[in-house]
Amino acid sequence: MIVALLSSFLVVALAEMGDKTQLVALSMASRYRRPWAILLGILIATTVNHALASSVGVWAATRMPAAIVQWVLALGFIGFGVWTLVPDSSVELARLPPWGPLVTTAVVFFLAEMGDKTQLATVALAARFGSPATVTVGTTLGMLAADALAVFAGSYLATRLPMVWIRRAAAALFFVFGLTIIFKLLGQ
Repeated sequence: MIVALLSSFLVVALAEMGDKTQLVALSMASRYRRPWAILLGILIATTVNHALASSVGVWAATRMPAAIVQWVLALGFIGFGVWTLVPDSSVELARLPPWGPLVTTAVVFFLAEMGDKTQLATVALAARFGSPATVTVGTTLGMLAADALAVFAGSYLATRLPMVWIRRAAAALFFVFGLTIIFKLLGQ
């Protein structure tokens, strides 16, 4: 359970660096200047989104042959690694709904996370570990950690940390997960 929690946290925290949803968090924070409301909106959106994604991952893993699940996971993690190396483009939030910072952040963040690499990674992690609750907690905490950086210190940190190295670290983690699964499969 600890391995699932820590793995989920690390994968999503690193993958979120420079991701479009982190840019959404930065944009929301600069627009509303209410960091705690923004973080609560991110928490709500991520918890719901990743709980659904984790459930889908476990459901799929229980209905497919184990070998196929393992190969899909291995190739998926390697694909996420490659995807992580490609920076996201800026997200335009020119017309936000007039709902206030909490609801606007929750809705916009939930929608921005649909089909995002961190959501798909959550599906894969839940399939890998078979624990949707643990993976949801880990990925949600990872998302909050990464997005809190954007909310509280985004512009300062963006000028101090080379994003390319953060992306490479996240990609390396995805590659390690994928290759570990492949080596286990080939060793059977």
